Amino acid sequence: MSRQRQDQLLSSLLRQETWATAGSLADLLGVTPRSIRSYVSALNARTRDADAVESGPAGYRAGPGARGALRARQAKESAPRDRMHALVRTLLDVPAGIDVFEMADELHVSEATLEADLARVRALLDGTDLTLERDRETVRLRGNEAAQRRLLSRLAHDEMDAASFHPETFRRALAGNAVAADAVGPFKSALVRELGGLGYYVNELAISDVLLHVAIAADRVAAGHALESGQVSVREEIPRVGAVIARLADEHFGVCLGEGDSDHLASLVLTRIVAPGEDATREVARSGVDPAVEAAVRAEIMRAADDYQVDLVDEAFVLRLALHVQNLLRRAEESALTRNPLTRSLKTSYPMIFEVAVSIASGLHDRLGTPIHDDEIAYIAMHVGGRLERSRKGESILTATIVCPGYHELQELLRSSVDRSLGSAIEVTSVVTNVDPDWTALDTDLVLSTIEPGLAADRFVRIQPFLSDADVDRIQQAAGRVRRGRRLTRLRGELARYFHADAYIYPLPDEGEEAIIRLLGARLVRAGLIGDDYIENTILREQMSSTAFTDALAVPHALQMTASRTAIAIGVADGSAAWGEGRVRVVALAAFSEDDRAAFQTVFEQFVEVFSEKDSVQRIVRRGATFESFLDELVAVIDG
Repeated sequence: MSRQRQDQLLSSLLRQETWATAGSLADLLGVTPRSIRSYVSALNARTRDADAVESGPAGYRAGPGARGALRARQAKESAPRDRMHALVRTLLDVPAGIDVFEMADELHVSEATLEADLARVRALLDGTDLTLERDRETVRLRGNEAAQRRLLSRLAHDEMDAASFHPETFRRALAGNAVAADAVGPFKSALVRELGGLGYYVNELAISDVLLHVAIAADRVAAGHALESGQVSVREEIPRVGAVIARLADEHFGVCLGEGDSDHLASLVLTRIVAPGEDATREVARSGVDPAVEAAVRAEIMRAADDYQVDLVDEAFVLRLALHVQNLLRRAEESALTRNPLTRSLKTSYPMIFEVAVSIASGLHDRLGTPIHDDEIAYIAMHVGGRLERSRKGESILTATIVCPGYHELQELLRSSVDRSLGSAIEVTSVVTNVDPDWTALDTDLVLSTIEPGLAADRFVRIQPFLSDADVDRIQQAAGRVRRGRRLTRLRGELARYFHADAYIYPLPDEGEEAIIRLLGARLVRAGLIGDDYIENTILREQMSSTAFTDALAVPHALQMTASRTAIAIGVADGSAAWGEGRVRVVALAAFSEDDRAAFQTVFEQFVEVFSEKDSVQRIVRRGATFESFLDELVAVIDG
């Protein structure tokens, strides 16, 4: 039984936070409902005090023991990955090498199984500065200390739950015994406090990765494997930050770090988790950025702003992102991977922002020659989202009319209460004092009335003269419905123009993302809407970052808007189809033209929103055997 499939099931339930049927989960994982029931039993066997998965008439949902089950190791577990990790750790700990026959006995496997594990280790070492040497029955690992630590980091990342900071995670991931798992938390708190005292902002989303490197360094130093001192750093802040890390490592771990280790860890801290604080001048921040990097970032921001028609061009934003990219390049030089626990949620919740980040990352790759993986793209998306938040917030403000017959003082009090409680989301443009207003003439987004409205619609909200918390909740809910209705109305109009009956495939073959892209793209090529180059560019875009924006939907597309006319080819799976590391139920290959930049944002973001709702997906897919029925159900869902 696959532990990986069990973990995928539990991770999916944690993301959904609602009940899910065995059938829908089976489609998601590409297995049978019977397998789902077996996985649930195995998951619940991992925890004693609370169920990892709760069962009920509505199906399954994550239980109170879910996160503990993800971290748990079953007794005597000997999966190939676990054996390979144990083998690598032993090779790292024993420079003289290991005896193949003795190691097989120690791991309770046959010699043939151990030979297969050694073959996997050799594959793991491809592209590293490490090699396996063999002299009859003795196998040794050869390579410098820095390369060995990078390998340890890679193993630890495989074992860590990237979305959580937990002592047990570090206990499993650490190579030795020098660092107590419960000492990592206090070290982290002290490090954040000290860095703040030095004038830095600390990115706690990335700090687990740095803490892991600190712990690995402490373990290796305690075992007598210290890093040699490198060249004198041109960055004056490295010795200062290194001294802080060395002092805290001694206090919390009882390990004395040398200059080579403290400088190395200081460099990791400065390139991964800190940024200059408010007191830092622009010139100080710019001093750490290569002019060529700043120029590349500026050019890509200007291009993305033009391509996607968004407000990105701002000097402070350019400098912040340039500093981030400079640090990214330094990490890449050391083959250092940085995880972002928000990658999946950013992609699902803000697909348009993530798409802008992918476009910027693609341009930076072309200009600077450094590949940028999904987690780094997510950090760029956070910078982009921060820049766009102000303008997006302005666009989301709704207008409102207050209907409040009675005393003038009461009307003013109510208006000030609305402004105070909802001013960031609603702008009151008028106050009507008539007992019998012309309701049809009130054309604001919302009408907040202390008397019974003369019309029934989502935008009319009955409130009390003295605004209560319940009134505020009702207004916020109505505002959410109005915004969503407005977005989906635009989407309905766009989809009617862009869908093609001849570019609809059911059932979608389960052949992987590249084959599916070529299959759907061929339909649009035959229609004369795109060329073969669009298909190749779509595959290249997919290789940069998966376009599976939800558990149900993938929206493959090229970064270049070269279609002669905007069109969408749809494929619906009978169950689900493999896509990257997961599975999807619907694939919408979108081809956009230069003339439809605005439509790109509407279709892309709102289409993802529709397929983020589990009930909507079930309804659409269940009746999606034909193009007509698929479109009917999609429009019905959009109309609510």
